[in-house]
Amino acid sequence: MKKILFVCLGNICRSPMAEFYFKDYIKRHGAAERYEVASAGTSGEEAGNPVYPPARRKLAEKGIDAAGKRARRLTAADGAYYDVILAMDMHNVRDARRIVGEENARKVVRLLELAGEARDVADPWYTGDFDATMRDVEKGCKALFALQEGKK
Repeated sequence: MKKILFVCLGNICRSPMAEFYFKDYIKRHGAAERYEVASAGTSGEEAGNPVYPPARRKLAEKGIDAAGKRARRLTAADGAYYDVILAMDMHNVRDARRIVGEENARKVVRLLELAGEARDVADPWYTGDFDATMRDVEKGCKALFALQEGKK
């Protein structure tokens, strides 16, 4: 089983959007049983809070339900447990690497780099543009799946 963790700052917008989009994507491709997928934040300020309502609505437009998800903070133990940790931006890459420790820092990668793009996933917290974020999430998750399944 491949263990995938998506990471953003607060774990209420981008990383849960990626978590639930990827879960839906692998289910539609008959691969759900081969993956364990979750998300976390590099900050604990949103811990315990649900997915931000506009992010939930954007997922719901695609028929994806994020009910029950509560934000949690990334831990050092996550670094040992997960095979791949996908950060939404360079700030999160740096923070995640610090949190998971030097021995697991190599597991932390910026999501869109898997799609050949050296840029961050658009942050809707500041822009309000959840469409741009969803496009970035879809692109990154499709590239992740192709890489994990040996199709790229």
